[in-house]
Amino acid sequence: MNFEFFIARRIIASKDHKSSISAPIIKIAITAIAIGVIMMLISIATGVGLQEKIREKVSAFNGDIIISNFDTNFSNDSQIPVSTNQEFYPEFNLVEGIEHIQVTALKGGVIRTETDFEGVVVKGVGNDYRWDSFEEYLLEGRLPDFTGELNSEILISQYLVNRLNLQLGDRIVTVFMNSDNSKTPRSLGLEIVGIYNSGFQQFDEQYLLADIRHIQRLNRWDEDQVGAFELFVTDFDEIEEIGNKVYIETASTLDTQTIRQKYGSIFEWLDLFDFNIALIIGIMILVAGINMITALLVLILERTQMIGILKALGSNDWSVRKIFIYNAMYLICLGLFFGNVIGLGLLLIQKYFKLFPLNPDTYYVTEAPVYLDVGYVLLLNLGTFLLCLLMLLIPSWIITRISPVKAIRFE
Repeated sequence: MNFEFFIARRIIASKDHKSSISAPIIKIAITAIAIGVIMMLISIATGVGLQEKIREKVSAFNGDIIISNFDTNFSNDSQIPVSTNQEFYPEFNLVEGIEHIQVTALKGGVIRTETDFEGVVVKGVGNDYRWDSFEEYLLEGRLPDFTGELNSEILISQYLVNRLNLQLGDRIVTVFMNSDNSKTPRSLGLEIVGIYNSGFQQFDEQYLLADIRHIQRLNRWDEDQVGAFELFVTDFDEIEEIGNKVYIETASTLDTQTIRQKYGSIFEWLDLFDFNIALIIGIMILVAGINMITALLVLILERTQMIGILKALGSNDWSVRKIFIYNAMYLICLGLFFGNVIGLGLLLIQKYFKLFPLNPDTYYVTEAPVYLDVGYVLLLNLGTFLLCLLMLLIPSWIITRISPVKAIRFE
């Protein structure tokens, strides 16, 4: 191996080689691998990043799994309550893979100001509500505190604030219809303590978050009655399997729905990213492999005399083939190195400086999200290296067809 590797390094380092016709072709092959790696890194990082970001936003507003009464139809108005006196609350231990459970209730209403009005969905949450995602979305003010006495604090979206010309600290009047279908509406005074922007307009234009006890009073519910339970899973890839287990383990009067079922069109669109990423990776590896095959064939053509001499001196076909394969391995590594440096550099710039914005109406995010993980970067590089190397075994077979006598006389 040391002998073949030494010869391969001499081929690369030789002045004759650098000035030969193969030099620009080799540079093109290295560039093709580098560009391919850049494109693959960007497609995976942004594709998976977009999937993760949108999934997090949908989960922030709905949880991963929703448990409610069968007759509610998972609407934006919790009409039939569910008792909190359940075996699975406040700690869900019936199924593995659930990391958090919280109670919520929805109530449709209308925000009324002196000049405008806007339909909204007031989401009532309690002291067990997980605010992690909203800390990231918070633009002004603070998150509401519902751990103490009943208060009028709310978290409202920037979209609604702009639509109604509101600002932090304003008190608003929200009007609700009674749950008993009475024609007399009921009003509720609320104070804006925080303004958020998730970039997901489908939710931002509807939801404001308030104390769940307001919903209980408006609906004349007892303290142990809520609209639904929201569950969060530890591994979102297993959400359907966990959702089925939750449905089996809960009472027959309760229904279970995952957010993949509730927002099927969104997740079907996200699933298309997996196909697009696989297609880009396949095309890039194919282009890089073809360029490496071309470079290897040119190298073999230029070094035909050397191949003949080595064979005449007693080297077998496989030893000579290894010389060119080692040469190709070195060139592939060069392409991978430059591709990773440039690709990861661009992704880190986007991750920390947000240079490339996106239209939130189309992509549900304001900038291209970046997902970086050492595992997929290493796997991508290893896969690219091995596939390109396997593709080179076929053209290197040509060496076995070269006759030593004819090769030495080759011009």
